[in-house]
Amino acid sequence: LLDAGADVNAIEGEYGTSLQAAAGQGNIRICQSLLRHGALVNSPICGIYGTPLQAAAAHGDEEVVQFLLDHGASINARGGKLGTALQASASRLGRPTFLAQSLLERGA
Repeated sequence: LLDAGADVNAIEGEYGTSLQAAAGQGNIRICQSLLRHGALVNSPICGIYGTPLQAAAAHGDEEVVQFLLDHGASINARGGKLGTALQASASRLGRPTFLAQSLLERGA
């Protein structure tokens, strides 16, 4: 679809953008492909997570979180139902919040 000209930054449904959906599912390969095709790492706040970084943090995927941060994701962006990426990582009740320390070290 991307090679056929689909809008990589289209906003639809509860996940918002394609990058948010891929990040929320922990799919690093799709995230990489979307960025190569022009996806905005700091897309407008939309969907249930707000940003791709918040989606990855809520999912608990450190690889995707680090990838997005390395590509300029705004670590303190607010929006969506879970607030910032740090708040999203802390929302993982009953699961390890190993991401919190990593996010704090990166400036959250």
